[in-house]
Amino acid sequence: MHPQLPWLEPNDPLPAPTLAWGAADPAPGLLAAGGALDVNSLCAAYAQGTFPWYGPGQPILWWAPDPRMVLPVSEFRLRRSLNKRLQAFRRQACCEIRIDSAFKDVITACATKEREGQAGTWIVPEMVNAYTDLHLAGYAHSVETWVDGQLAGGLYCVALGQAVFGESMFAHMTDASKIALAALVCLCRRNGITLIDCQQNTQHLTSLGGREIPRADFLENVNKARQQPAVPWRFEPVYWNELLPPKTDPA
Repeated sequence: MHPQLPWLEPNDPLPAPTLAWGAADPAPGLLAAGGALDVNSLCAAYAQGTFPWYGPGQPILWWAPDPRMVLPVSEFRLRRSLNKRLQAFRRQACCEIRIDSAFKDVITACATKEREGQAGTWIVPEMVNAYTDLHLAGYAHSVETWVDGQLAGGLYCVALGQAVFGESMFAHMTDASKIALAALVCLCRRNGITLIDCQQNTQHLTSLGGREIPRADFLENVNKARQQPAVPWRFEPVYWNELLPPKTDPA
């Protein structure tokens, strides 16, 4: 018999992440249901390595999986095809990375993209509104790929101090989301951030260098990183040097 799932009223604290359901339970990693998605509740959840994930018609569900999928930024895999695309992207004046210029557009695009093997989306309207509020409070950010003045792809994430939690990404053009992720990796390397939380294991993330670590190790990293000063959320073209050879001007 699996343990009873705690029900939270608004403003109730979350249980400790170590109390999440285990591998033998129906939904491994599930911690609690209910509660609220206001800025304070979300910040408290992320500070203890917990995130909301639920579908239409469900209550808010809170998760703290063990193991946890992460992307160590030093292990990001820049495959040959993406390397070539990034080199071309950097050379073209019509291509640029922007930070936080179109957060609502990014999260809306993430909410409406089709996902293989899934019906609908977990980014329900309440989540869009909640993370937009989190963005306005300075704790959620978008990394955006722009081509010819159009938003071609991007991602959004949560950041507490130097703890970065990836949420979702989308692409309207080939590799536009990967370019945004590569830019986030560069920003993190530039500012001494070592880890990006990826929440759950996927083949796509594994191909980019993501791997699982024990929840205890993940929580230790979060606890240390979130107490560090927040980094400047901006992207300069020189940041590409964290992944690519320095750009040289033609003679």
